[in-house]
Amino acid sequence: AGPSSSLNLPADPSAPLVPILMGSPADLPFCRKIADALKALGIESHLRIASAHKIPERLLDVIKAYDAAPNPVVYIGVAGRSNALSGMLDSATTNPVISCPPYSDAFGGTDLFSSIRMPSGVAPALVLDPGSAALFAAKMFGVTRPAIRYNVARLQEANREALYRADRESFGG
Repeated sequence: AGPSSSLNLPADPSAPLVPILMGSPADLPFCRKIADALKALGIESHLRIASAHKIPERLLDVIKAYDAAPNPVVYIGVAGRSNALSGMLDSATTNPVISCPPYSDAFGGTDLFSSIRMPSGVAPALVLDPGSAALFAAKMFGVTRPAIRYNVARLQEANREALYRADRESFGG
């Protein structure tokens, strides 16, 4: 079956959707953190494996299938080592792309260079923390969706309250 037959789109065609495309199964635990954060913000996500280096035709088929869906889409590309995934993804869609490569000690951080420098006309946003990548996607959807904007504001308030509480508990402030 082709990629479009397994999309399992939300019942509401106006519901936001974030396909999280990973380069290999090794990226799955990192991608699940993004998916969990999106779920907490009220946004559905799909996890897919589509390596730009090893199965580029599959990646392009998956992108075409999601781009043909009626849902508003923001992609998140997750690939370590050499991140061709996010650049190729961005060049193949008009939808926003967030690059969120997992950090690897194996390369001392130099693997990020393939996510930082992109050719002209290729512009995925780079966000390194999985929760922050989900938050950035939510903020994009929140521009036109008050319920998601409310969820973002609620998360930000909870984050502030946690810091106020930590200050009170630690220092009596």
